[in-house]
Amino acid sequence: MSLLDLDTAAREDLTAKVREEYEALKARNLNLDLTRGKPSTEQLDLSNDLLELPGKDTYVDATGADVRNYGNLQGIKDIRDIWGELIGVPAENLYAGDASSLNIMFDLISWSYAFGNNDSQRPWSAEETVKWICPVPGYDRHFAITEQFGFEMITVPMLEDGPDADAVAELVKDPAVKGMWVVPMFANPTGATVTEEVARKLASMETAAPDFRIVWDNAYAVHTFTEDFPPIIDVLSAAAEAGNPNRFWVMSSTSKITHAGSGVAFFAASKEDLDWYASVAGIRGIGPNKINQLAHAKFFGSAEGVRAHMQKHAQILRPKFEAVLDILERRLGEYNVARWTTPTGGYFISLDVVDGTATRVWELAREAGITLTKAGSAFPKGEDPNDRNIRLAPSLPPIDEVRTAMDGVATCVLLAALEKLEA
Repeated sequence: MSLLDLDTAAREDLTAKVREEYEALKARNLNLDLTRGKPSTEQLDLSNDLLELPGKDTYVDATGADVRNYGNLQGIKDIRDIWGELIGVPAENLYAGDASSLNIMFDLISWSYAFGNNDSQRPWSAEETVKWICPVPGYDRHFAITEQFGFEMITVPMLEDGPDADAVAELVKDPAVKGMWVVPMFANPTGATVTEEVARKLASMETAAPDFRIVWDNAYAVHTFTEDFPPIIDVLSAAAEAGNPNRFWVMSSTSKITHAGSGVAFFAASKEDLDWYASVAGIRGIGPNKINQLAHAKFFGSAEGVRAHMQKHAQILRPKFEAVLDILERRLGEYNVARWTTPTGGYFISLDVVDGTATRVWELAREAGITLTKAGSAFPKGEDPNDRNIRLAPSLPPIDEVRTAMDGVATCVLLAALEKLEA
Protein backbone atom coordinates (compact mmCIF):
# COMPACT_ATOMS: atom_id res chain seq x y z
CA MET A 1 0.00 0.00 0.00
CA SER A 2 1.03 3.60 -0.59
CA LEU A 3 -0.45 6.78 0.82
CA LEU A 4 -1.22 7.64 -2.79
CA ASP A 5 -3.42 4.54 -3.03
CA LEU A 6 -5.73 5.74 -0.26
CA ASP A 7 -8.94 7.44 -1.27
CA THR A 8 -9.68 10.90 0.12
CA ALA A 9 -11.75 9.68 3.07
CA ALA A 10 -9.18 7.07 4.11
CA ARG A 11 -6.36 9.58 3.87
CA GLU A 12 -8.27 12.13 5.93
CA ASP A 13 -8.93 9.50 8.60
CA LEU A 14 -5.25 8.53 8.66
CA THR A 15 -4.20 12.19 8.87
CA ALA A 16 -6.49 12.79 11.84
CA LYS A 17 -5.14 9.67 13.57
CA VAL A 18 -1.48 10.63 12.98
CA ARG A 19 -2.06 14.21 14.14
CA GLU A 20 -3.61 12.85 17.32
CA GLU A 21 -0.60 10.55 17.82
CA TYR A 22 1.76 13.49 17.29
CA GLU A 23 -0.02 15.69 19.84
CA ALA A 24 0.16 12.84 22.35
CA LEU A 25 3.86 12.49 21.55
CA LYS A 26 4.50 16.16 22.29
CA ALA A 27 2.55 15.92 25.51
CA ARG A 28 5.07 13.38 26.83
CA ASN A 29 7.75 16.11 27.09
CA LEU A 30 10.47 13.78 25.88
CA ASN A 31 14.17 14.60 25.83
CA LEU A 32 15.77 11.98 23.58
CA ASP A 33 18.86 12.19 21.38
CA LEU A 34 19.77 10.16 18.27
CA THR A 35 22.24 12.66 16.84
CA ARG A 36 25.74 11.20 17.01
CA GLY A 37 27.27 7.75 16.74
CA LYS A 38 28.80 7.69 20.19
CA PRO A 39 29.47 4.47 22.10
CA SER A 40 27.12 3.94 25.03
CA THR A 41 28.31 3.87 28.63
CA GLU A 42 27.90 0.09 28.54
CA GLN A 43 30.27 -0.08 25.58
CA LEU A 44 32.81 2.23 27.21
CA ASP A 45 32.74 0.04 30.31
CA LEU A 46 34.08 -2.85 28.22
CA SER A 47 37.48 -1.13 28.18
CA ASN A 48 37.78 0.02 31.77
CA ASP A 49 40.71 -2.34 32.37
CA LEU A 50 42.69 0.04 30.14
CA LEU A 51 42.69 2.52 33.00
CA GLU A 52 45.07 0.26 34.93
CA LEU A 53 47.38 -0.48 31.99
CA PRO A 54 50.19 -0.78 31.09
CA GLY A 55 50.94 -0.82 34.85
CA LYS A 56 53.35 1.05 37.09
CA ASP A 57 56.31 -1.19 36.30
CA THR A 58 55.48 -1.89 32.64
CA TYR A 59 56.99 0.72 30.36
CA VAL A 60 59.14 -1.15 27.84
CA ASP A 61 57.87 -2.03 24.36
CA ALA A 62 58.69 -5.09 22.24
CA THR A 63 61.96 -3.53 21.05
CA GLY A 64 63.13 -2.76 24.57
CA ALA A 65 62.51 0.99 24.28
CA ASP A 66 61.25 2.99 27.25
CA VAL A 67 57.80 4.29 26.22
CA ARG A 68 57.91 7.04 28.84
CA ASN A 69 60.46 9.01 26.84
CA TYR A 70 60.49 11.09 23.67
CA GLY A 71 60.85 9.60 20.21
CA ASN A 72 59.50 6.90 17.89
CA LEU A 73 57.33 9.02 15.62
CA GLN A 74 55.99 5.86 13.95
CA GLY A 75 54.53 4.48 17.17
CA ILE A 76 55.41 1.27 19.00
CA LYS A 77 55.72 -2.03 17.16
CA ASP A 78 53.45 -3.82 19.65
CA ILE A 79 50.29 -1.98 18.56
CA ARG A 80 51.31 -1.59 14.91
CA ASP A 81 51.68 -5.37 14.57
CA ILE A 82 48.18 -5.90 15.94
CA TRP A 83 46.56 -3.21 13.81
CA GLY A 84 48.49 -4.09 10.67
CA GLU A 85 46.99 -7.58 10.82
CA LEU A 86 43.51 -6.17 11.45
CA ILE A 87 43.47 -3.79 8.48
CA GLY A 88 45.61 -5.88 6.14
CA VAL A 89 48.77 -3.79 5.85
CA PRO A 90 52.40 -4.51 6.81
CA ALA A 91 53.35 -2.95 10.14
CA GLU A 92 56.22 -1.09 8.43
CA ASN A 93 53.63 0.76 6.32
CA LEU A 94 51.69 1.86 9.38
CA TYR A 95 52.03 4.80 11.76
CA ALA A 96 50.33 4.84 15.16
CA GLY A 97 49.38 8.26 16.49
CA ASP A 98 47.21 9.87 19.12
CA ALA A 99 43.47 10.02 19.75
CA SER A 100 41.42 10.02 16.53
CA SER A 101 42.30 9.42 12.90
CA LEU A 102 40.40 12.64 12.12
CA ASN A 103 43.43 14.47 13.51
CA ILE A 104 45.72 12.76 10.99
CA MET A 105 43.27 13.33 8.14
CA PHE A 106 43.14 17.02 8.96
CA ASP A 107 46.94 17.13 9.04
CA LEU A 108 47.26 15.41 5.66
CA ILE A 109 44.87 17.86 4.01
CA SER A 110 46.36 20.84 5.87
CA TRP A 111 49.94 19.98 4.95
CA SER A 112 49.05 19.30 1.32
CA TYR A 113 47.37 22.70 1.30
CA ALA A 114 50.30 24.48 2.94
CA PHE A 115 53.25 22.65 1.37
CA GLY A 116 51.95 20.21 -1.25
CA ASN A 117 52.39 16.48 -0.79
CA ASN A 118 55.24 14.41 -2.24
CA ASP A 119 53.61 14.27 -5.70
CA SER A 120 52.50 17.91 -5.84
CA GLN A 121 53.88 20.44 -8.30
CA ARG A 122 52.96 23.21 -5.87
CA PRO A 123 51.04 23.65 -2.60
CA TRP A 124 47.32 23.17 -3.01
CA SER A 125 46.85 26.70 -1.68
CA ALA A 126 48.57 27.94 -4.85
CA GLU A 127 46.08 26.16 -7.12
CA GLU A 128 43.35 28.25 -8.73
CA THR A 129 40.82 25.80 -7.31
CA VAL A 130 40.91 22.48 -5.51
CA LYS A 131 38.09 20.00 -6.03
CA TRP A 132 37.27 17.02 -3.83
CA ILE A 133 34.97 14.05 -4.50
CA CYS A 134 32.42 13.31 -1.79
CA PRO A 135 30.32 10.12 -1.94
CA VAL A 136 26.81 10.81 -0.62
CA PRO A 137 25.22 10.13 1.72
CA GLY A 138 28.55 10.39 3.54
CA TYR A 139 30.42 11.36 6.69
CA ASP A 140 29.78 14.93 7.79
CA ARG A 141 33.10 15.31 9.60
CA HIS A 142 34.95 14.40 6.40
CA PHE A 143 33.06 17.05 4.50
CA ALA A 144 33.73 19.61 7.24
CA ILE A 145 37.50 19.24 6.71
CA THR A 146 37.42 19.94 2.97
CA GLU A 147 34.86 22.69 3.50
CA GLN A 148 37.21 24.29 6.04
CA PHE A 149 39.85 24.69 3.32
CA GLY A 150 37.39 26.05 0.79
CA PHE A 151 37.57 23.08 -1.58
CA GLU A 152 34.87 22.67 -4.18
CA MET A 153 33.10 19.48 -3.13
CA ILE A 154 31.64 17.32 -5.91
CA THR A 155 29.17 14.60 -4.97
CA VAL A 156 28.88 11.09 -6.41
CA PRO A 157 26.34 8.47 -5.31
CA MET A 158 27.36 6.02 -2.60
CA LEU A 159 25.97 2.76 -3.95
CA GLU A 160 25.59 -0.62 -2.27
CA ASP A 161 29.02 -1.69 -3.57
CA GLY A 162 30.77 1.61 -2.86
CA PRO A 163 31.16 4.99 -4.60
CA ASP A 164 30.03 5.16 -8.22
CA ALA A 165 33.44 4.26 -9.67
CA ASP A 166 32.49 5.18 -13.25
CA ALA A 167 31.42 8.66 -12.16
CA VAL A 168 34.65 9.03 -10.19
CA ALA A 169 36.75 7.95 -13.18
CA GLU A 170 35.21 10.76 -15.24
CA LEU A 171 35.71 13.41 -12.56
CA VAL A 172 39.40 12.65 -12.02
CA LYS A 173 40.15 13.63 -15.62
CA ASP A 174 40.09 17.18 -14.23
CA PRO A 175 43.55 18.09 -12.79
CA ALA A 176 41.85 20.28 -10.17
CA VAL A 177 40.39 17.14 -8.54
CA LYS A 178 42.90 16.34 -5.80
CA GLY A 179 41.16 13.64 -3.81
CA MET A 180 38.11 11.91 -2.45
CA TRP A 181 36.68 10.56 0.77
CA VAL A 182 35.74 6.88 1.18
CA VAL A 183 34.52 4.92 4.20
CA PRO A 184 35.03 1.43 2.76
CA MET A 185 33.38 -0.81 5.37
CA PHE A 186 29.99 -0.31 7.02
CA ALA A 187 30.03 3.22 5.63
CA ASN A 188 28.68 6.23 7.48
CA PRO A 189 25.68 6.46 7.21
CA THR A 190 24.49 3.78 4.77
CA GLY A 191 26.37 0.76 6.12
CA ALA A 192 27.56 -0.13 2.60
CA THR A 193 30.85 -1.99 2.10
CA VAL A 194 33.09 -1.37 -0.91
CA THR A 195 33.59 -4.47 -3.05
CA GLU A 196 37.00 -5.58 -4.27
CA GLU A 197 35.94 -4.81 -7.85
CA VAL A 198 35.15 -1.17 -7.00
CA ALA A 199 38.31 -0.86 -4.87
CA ARG A 200 40.46 -2.05 -7.77
CA LYS A 201 38.77 0.38 -10.15
CA LEU A 202 39.62 3.23 -7.78
CA ALA A 203 43.18 1.93 -7.41
CA SER A 204 43.82 1.65 -11.14
CA MET A 205 41.96 4.63 -12.68
CA GLU A 206 44.03 7.31 -14.38
CA THR A 207 43.97 10.72 -12.73
CA ALA A 208 44.98 14.04 -14.26
CA ALA A 209 46.39 15.26 -10.93
CA PRO A 210 49.61 13.40 -10.01
CA ASP A 211 49.00 14.22 -6.33
CA PHE A 212 45.46 12.84 -6.24
CA ARG A 213 44.74 10.92 -3.03
CA ILE A 214 41.90 8.73 -1.74
CA VAL A 215 41.37 8.97 2.00
CA TRP A 216 40.36 5.36 2.75
CA ASP A 217 38.89 5.80 6.21
CA ASN A 218 38.48 2.27 7.55
CA ALA A 219 36.84 3.55 10.72
CA TYR A 220 34.47 0.59 11.06
CA ALA A 221 36.69 -2.26 9.82
CA VAL A 222 35.87 -4.50 12.80
CA HIS A 223 32.48 -3.08 13.80
CA THR A 224 30.33 -6.05 12.82
CA PHE A 225 26.94 -6.98 14.29
CA THR A 226 27.37 -10.62 13.31
CA GLU A 227 29.92 -13.33 14.10
CA ASP A 228 31.64 -12.63 10.78
CA PHE A 229 34.22 -9.96 9.99
CA PRO A 230 34.22 -8.97 6.31
CA PRO A 231 37.53 -9.51 4.49
CA ILE A 232 39.84 -6.53 4.34
CA ILE A 233 40.82 -5.29 0.88
CA ASP A 234 44.54 -4.62 0.56
CA VAL A 235 44.21 -1.36 -1.35
CA LEU A 236 47.87 -0.42 -0.91
CA SER A 237 48.97 -3.54 -2.79
CA ALA A 238 46.21 -3.12 -5.38
CA ALA A 239 47.33 0.45 -6.06
CA ALA A 240 51.01 -0.53 -6.24
CA GLU A 241 50.20 -3.32 -8.71
CA ALA A 242 48.29 -0.79 -10.83
CA GLY A 243 51.26 1.58 -10.90
CA ASN A 244 49.71 4.06 -8.44
CA PRO A 245 51.51 3.25 -5.18
CA ASN A 246 50.69 6.60 -3.56
CA ARG A 247 46.95 6.49 -4.33
CA PHE A 248 45.58 5.68 -0.84
CA TRP A 249 45.85 7.21 2.59
CA VAL A 250 44.43 4.45 4.82
CA MET A 251 42.96 5.39 8.21
CA SER A 252 41.80 3.51 11.28
CA SER A 253 41.54 4.05 15.03
CA THR A 254 40.37 2.63 18.34
CA SER A 255 37.95 5.55 18.84
CA LYS A 256 34.76 3.45 18.95
CA ILE A 257 36.55 0.34 20.19
CA THR A 258 38.00 1.41 23.55
CA HIS A 259 37.61 4.92 25.01
CA ALA A 260 36.74 7.37 22.28
CA GLY A 261 38.57 10.37 23.70
CA SER A 262 41.83 8.59 24.47
CA GLY A 263 42.40 6.12 21.69
CA VAL A 264 45.12 5.31 19.19
CA ALA A 265 44.94 6.54 15.59
CA PHE A 266 46.50 4.75 12.61
CA PHE A 267 47.72 5.90 9.20
CA ALA A 268 48.91 3.48 6.51
CA ALA A 269 50.34 4.44 3.14
CA SER A 270 53.21 3.83 0.73
CA LYS A 271 56.74 4.35 2.01
CA GLU A 272 57.04 7.53 -0.05
CA ASP A 273 53.84 8.97 1.41
CA LEU A 274 54.89 8.00 4.93
CA ASP A 275 58.29 9.64 4.48
CA TRP A 276 56.57 12.85 3.37
CA TYR A 277 54.20 12.65 6.35
CA ALA A 278 57.08 12.09 8.77
CA SER A 279 59.02 15.04 7.33
CA VAL A 280 56.28 17.38 8.60
CA ALA A 281 55.00 15.38 11.59
CA GLY A 282 58.54 15.24 12.98
CA ILE A 283 58.59 19.03 13.14
CA ARG A 284 55.12 19.28 14.64
CA GLY A 285 55.98 16.90 17.49
CA ILE A 286 58.61 14.52 18.85
CA GLY A 287 56.44 11.44 19.17
CA PRO A 288 53.02 10.06 20.14
CA ASN A 289 51.70 8.87 23.50
CA LYS A 290 53.49 5.53 23.55
CA ILE A 291 52.31 4.69 27.07
CA ASN A 292 48.73 4.69 25.76
CA GLN A 293 49.79 2.59 22.79
CA LEU A 294 51.43 0.03 25.08
CA ALA A 295 48.31 -0.02 27.26
CA HIS A 296 46.18 -0.82 24.20
CA ALA A 297 48.59 -3.51 23.04
CA LYS A 298 48.49 -5.14 26.50
CA PHE A 299 44.70 -4.81 26.66
CA PHE A 300 44.07 -6.51 23.29
CA GLY A 301 47.01 -8.90 23.20
CA SER A 302 46.49 -9.72 19.54
CA ALA A 303 44.32 -9.05 16.50
CA GLU A 304 42.10 -11.91 17.62
CA GLY A 305 41.77 -10.14 20.97
CA VAL A 306 40.40 -7.08 19.16
CA ARG A 307 37.88 -9.23 17.31
CA ALA A 308 36.75 -10.88 20.54
CA HIS A 309 36.33 -7.44 22.09
CA MET A 310 34.23 -6.32 19.13
CA GLN A 311 31.89 -9.27 19.58
CA LYS A 312 31.05 -7.78 22.99
CA HIS A 313 30.24 -4.47 21.27
CA ALA A 314 28.07 -6.33 18.77
CA GLN A 315 25.98 -7.88 21.55
CA ILE A 316 25.20 -4.38 22.84
CA LEU A 317 24.62 -2.67 19.49
CA ARG A 318 22.72 -5.34 17.56
CA PRO A 319 19.49 -5.20 19.62
CA LYS A 320 19.32 -1.42 19.23
CA PHE A 321 19.65 -1.60 15.46
CA GLU A 322 17.12 -4.43 15.31
CA ALA A 323 14.70 -2.29 17.32
CA VAL A 324 15.06 0.63 14.87
CA LEU A 325 14.53 -1.59 11.84
CA ASP A 326 11.56 -3.35 13.42
CA ILE A 327 9.80 -0.07 14.22
CA LEU A 328 10.48 1.42 10.78
CA GLU A 329 9.03 -1.66 9.10
CA ARG A 330 6.05 -1.96 11.44
CA ARG A 331 5.12 1.72 11.39
CA LEU A 332 6.08 2.79 7.87
CA GLY A 333 6.45 -0.31 5.73
CA GLU A 334 2.86 -0.47 4.55
CA TYR A 335 2.67 3.20 3.51
CA ASN A 336 5.65 3.43 1.12
CA VAL A 337 6.79 6.76 2.56
CA ALA A 338 10.37 5.83 3.46
CA ARG A 339 13.34 3.61 2.62
CA TRP A 340 16.14 2.66 4.96
CA THR A 341 19.35 0.70 4.99
CA THR A 342 19.77 -2.55 6.95
CA PRO A 343 23.44 -2.50 7.96
CA THR A 344 25.26 -5.52 9.36
CA GLY A 345 27.83 -3.34 11.10
CA GLY A 346 28.91 0.22 11.79
CA TYR A 347 27.07 2.89 13.72
CA PHE A 348 24.31 4.31 11.54
CA ILE A 349 21.13 3.70 9.58
CA SER A 350 20.39 5.91 6.58
CA LEU A 351 16.71 6.88 6.33
CA ASP A 352 15.25 8.34 3.13
CA VAL A 353 11.81 9.92 3.51
CA VAL A 354 9.48 11.50 0.95
CA ASP A 355 11.38 14.05 -1.13
CA GLY A 356 11.09 17.53 0.29
CA THR A 357 10.10 16.39 3.80
CA ALA A 358 13.33 15.48 5.65
CA THR A 359 13.72 18.95 7.16
CA ARG A 360 10.07 18.89 8.22
CA VAL A 361 10.57 15.49 9.87
CA TRP A 362 13.55 16.89 11.76
CA GLU A 363 11.49 19.92 12.88
CA LEU A 364 8.54 17.81 14.00
CA ALA A 365 10.83 15.50 15.96
CA ARG A 366 12.58 18.43 17.63
CA GLU A 367 9.24 19.94 18.67
CA ALA A 368 8.35 16.56 20.20
CA GLY A 369 11.58 16.39 22.20
CA ILE A 370 13.47 14.01 19.90
CA THR A 371 16.77 15.36 18.60
CA LEU A 372 17.92 13.93 15.27
CA THR A 373 20.99 14.72 13.22
CA LYS A 374 19.89 17.65 11.09
CA ALA A 375 18.43 16.71 7.72
CA GLY A 376 21.07 16.95 5.01
CA SER A 377 24.01 16.42 7.37
CA ALA A 378 25.26 13.53 5.26
CA PHE A 379 25.87 15.92 2.34
CA PRO A 380 28.53 18.61 1.83
CA LYS A 381 27.59 21.86 3.57
CA GLY A 382 24.48 20.10 4.91
CA GLU A 383 22.68 20.59 1.60
CA ASP A 384 20.68 17.58 0.44
CA PRO A 385 19.26 18.64 -2.96
CA ASN A 386 16.29 16.30 -2.51
CA ASP A 387 15.71 17.04 1.19
CA ARG A 388 15.14 13.33 1.80
CA ASN A 389 17.98 11.91 3.93
CA ILE A 390 18.22 11.60 7.72
CA ARG A 391 21.02 9.78 9.54
CA LEU A 392 19.91 7.69 12.51
CA ALA A 393 22.40 6.96 15.31
CA PRO A 394 20.94 4.51 17.88
CA SER A 395 24.16 3.53 19.67
CA LEU A 396 24.20 5.90 22.67
CA PRO A 397 20.73 5.76 24.32
CA PRO A 398 19.42 2.76 26.27
CA ILE A 399 17.30 0.46 24.12
CA ASP A 400 14.01 1.58 25.70
CA GLU A 401 14.81 5.16 24.71
CA VAL A 402 15.75 4.01 21.21
CA ARG A 403 12.33 2.36 20.86
CA THR A 404 10.49 5.42 22.19
CA ALA A 405 12.45 7.80 19.97
CA MET A 406 12.01 5.71 16.82
CA ASP A 407 8.29 5.27 17.37
CA GLY A 408 8.10 9.05 17.58
CA VAL A 409 10.26 9.47 14.47
CA ALA A 410 7.92 7.16 12.54
CA THR A 411 4.98 9.34 13.54
CA CYS A 412 6.86 12.42 12.32
CA VAL A 413 7.71 10.77 8.98
CA LEU A 414 4.06 9.88 8.41
CA LEU A 415 2.81 13.32 9.42
CA ALA A 416 5.31 15.11 7.15
CA ALA A 417 4.32 12.90 4.21
CA LEU A 418 0.61 13.52 4.82
CA GLU A 419 1.19 17.27 5.13
CA LYS A 420 2.92 17.26 1.75
CA LEU A 421 0.01 15.38 0.17
CA GLU A 422 -2.42 17.88 1.64
CA ALA A 423 -0.39 20.76 0.22
